[in-house]
Amino acid sequence: MNYKNGKDVLPPRLLQELQNYIQGELLYIPKPERARALWGELSGSRTSIAKRNEEIFLLHRTGCSVRDLAAKYHLSDESIRKILTKMRALRPQAAVTE
Repeated sequence: MNYKNGKDVLPPRLLQELQNYIQGELLYIPKPERARALWGELSGSRTSIAKRNEEIFLLHRTGCSVRDLAAKYHLSDESIRKILTKMRALRPQAAVTE
């Protein structure tokens, strides 16, 4: 994150108004909500976790136990169960065939 001097980037009236509220301290101004990326979108984590969850779901459907999946992916049994529940909800037809 880069810090900028308000005198260099703000119109004088806005700078003066801000000085009524805060002087000589750091102020974080967030991006507008519409401009913010969702968690993991920029780093690729979201895609990576979705792929991992898909693998877990498919392995479970082919007979791999929750305990084995937990050991393979270094997750708790409960985390594996949550992933399976979420994946079933995303694929209602898969839950019927199980």
